[in-house]
Amino acid sequence: MECVTFDVREGGIGLLTLARPKALNALNRQLLGELEQVLVAEARSGLRALVLTGHGERAFAAGADIAEMSDFTAAGAEAFAARGQRIFELLEAFSAPTIAAVNGFALGGGCELAMACDMVLASPTAVFGQPEVKLGVIPGFGGTQRLVRRVGRQRALELMLTGRNVLAEEAVALGLALRVVADGDVLGAALALAGEIARRGPAAVRLCKRAVVETDGLDQHSGLAAERSLFALCFATQDQKEGMSAFLGKRSPAFTGR
Repeated sequence: MECVTFDVREGGIGLLTLARPKALNALNRQLLGELEQVLVAEARSGLRALVLTGHGERAFAAGADIAEMSDFTAAGAEAFAARGQRIFELLEAFSAPTIAAVNGFALGGGCELAMACDMVLASPTAVFGQPEVKLGVIPGFGGTQRLVRRVGRQRALELMLTGRNVLAEEAVALGLALRVVADGDVLGAALALAGEIARRGPAAVRLCKRAVVETDGLDQHSGLAAERSLFALCFATQDQKEGMSAFLGKRSPAFTGR
């Protein structure tokens, strides 16, 4: 792969890096294809967490590649949006928790990519935004949907209709990011958070994420029924037996993810 890199760190933590720094990690067809390859290949690999970041200090991802998009027909634009949405849905539904480590620009498709992750950590220099209206288009990789869910309809519309950028502290205040990493080592902070998650019961972590992702948009009654079923599934795992046995025995659990 040329546009992304992927490796697995100690503790079963995956690190996926967008690697087009000269183009500010813009999302072209090749990068999207390589991102999809990694997500499909690792979907059932047993990773305990996945961290997504951009190479270099200037950008997480500055957006989709405008040079590729400028000559799209309407049909070509719809196909491109459908592909990006499908890939971002793979990320959103990824079995392990996902953390975006945002350094620099996360604009347009880059902001949409960050929002497809479960949690977003921001460096003090991070900049978020959906500036598509400045180019005469709208978000196409899920921005109109995920931004509303993150920050609410009124704030989402203000950001998308003006196209203004949001700095790190405001992103946290809006709910677009979880927190600002004060010392700037956003990747280190994301890996540390991933490590904390990885030490918990992996089967329970996966089922907890399922309970949130799969019930999004359902009424509370349906959501509670899904939670009940997933709670029950925990009691068919070795992790549940080990976790409760360790608690009663006053020792640290040795989870296996089964």
